[in-house]
Amino acid sequence: MSVDPVTRLLGSRPGKVIAVHLSYTSRAAQRGRISSHPSYFLKTSSSVTGPGTVERPEATELLGFEGEIALVLGKAARRVSPGDAWSHVGWVTAGNDLGLHDLRYADKGSNVRSKGGDGYTPLGPELIPAERLDPARIGVRTWLDGVLVQDDSSAGMLFPFALMLADLSRLMTLEPGDVVLTGTPAGASVAEPGQRIEVEVFALDEHTVTSGRLTTEVVAGPALANWGNPPEVDDAQRAEAWGTPPAAPVLTDELRERLGRVAVATLSVQLRRRGYDDVSIDGVAPLVPGTRLAGTARTLRYVPYRKDLFAGHGGGFNAQKRAVDSVGPGDVLVMEARGDATAGTVGDILALRAKVRGAAGIITDGAVRDAGPLAGLGLPVYCAGRHPAVLGRRHVPWETDTTISCGGATIQPGDVIVADDDGALVIPPGLVEEVLTAAEAQEQEETFIAEMVGRGESVAGLYPLDPDWRQRFETWRAQR
Repeated sequence: MSVDPVTRLLGSRPGKVIAVHLSYTSRAAQRGRISSHPSYFLKTSSSVTGPGTVERPEATELLGFEGEIALVLGKAARRVSPGDAWSHVGWVTAGNDLGLHDLRYADKGSNVRSKGGDGYTPLGPELIPAERLDPARIGVRTWLDGVLVQDDSSAGMLFPFALMLADLSRLMTLEPGDVVLTGTPAGASVAEPGQRIEVEVFALDEHTVTSGRLTTEVVAGPALANWGNPPEVDDAQRAEAWGTPPAAPVLTDELRERLGRVAVATLSVQLRRRGYDDVSIDGVAPLVPGTRLAGTARTLRYVPYRKDLFAGHGGGFNAQKRAVDSVGPGDVLVMEARGDATAGTVGDILALRAKVRGAAGIITDGAVRDAGPLAGLGLPVYCAGRHPAVLGRRHVPWETDTTISCGGATIQPGDVIVADDDGALVIPPGLVEEVLTAAEAQEQEETFIAEMVGRGESVAGLYPLDPDWRQRFETWRAQR
């Protein structure tokens, strides 16, 4: 990490780094809520750095960035009034309030780990003397890979800087060198390894008065150790991190219930009529005949066993365990095992964990272990076979929630999965309602046809319906 400008100037790191939660009108509009008073959290002083790099740990997903105006205290402030507070600010600079959203659930609001990591508070590159700035006329801009993504100013804030400082000084002494990150405007989002974030703070009326661009490159870092809370995100967290509103669930309770009443074979016909003849998950069968499932796909991929890869990925809280430990209500955990059924890919304990978390079922194109106890769990499981060996005989648990191949079908997280005794299908989310409605209509026709055949009618003209039989079907349907 490089030295930040506060440490360079004062000879020691800031004693306190205080960050403000929601402070811009644009951000409040994006979040759909407005606070009456500012609220705060603390960041670690060891998170402070200058321009440089920040690591996103392997197997994490959401490293969020937030361009901010950073205030640096020039003299101590204790029980100061809003009218006097700005005079205690020595300098202003650009700040980037980085955070690993994968650990926010574990921090329970403290942000200790999610925002306290080394390098998670870049500052700089230059300090602007506060006397050169009008606190109501300070701009902040952020670029991601050269594209402007945040552009706002202190004129768009919900709370003046002076109010924040006076509020804090009611209870604590703000000391010289302390940093207050004053919140972020709309446009904050997520950066991935290989991307570059730049933040600049400047005087709106004199752009030559500037902090310069604070540049941070995101690089891949090693995975977090296996102890402590594992990384975990859900769709709501993803939407908040990316700055988009939560998407409505594709599979509503009403659709799930309707899917549970329609045969998978009928859905297969309707998908084929729309050109989707390659969406069956071939080679899998229910562990317990007569069970069926409908849910939203979560994915897990195994790669072929290799000694060195298994040593690095097979132990501890590996991808298999992370996948099982993160499924939610209504999810179907779909596993890619390359059709290799000569080792287990899931056993009774992990399946029980998935059931406890509300999973709708598990599908693997590999084998299952502990088949007897697993069958007794009451969790729908579809597999390519049964085998006593542990997964390390053939597989390395590799990654989760990525596009996989299972039984010859391509599965993406969020796809809709259905299965019954005839087998399993993946339905693209955008087709679910259309295919389901058509399948319901088809089954109604087939109910009529079966009833007529049962009465002794010939299938000629009846199956499929010719114009005469269709008219009789419409009459039959109207009377039901």
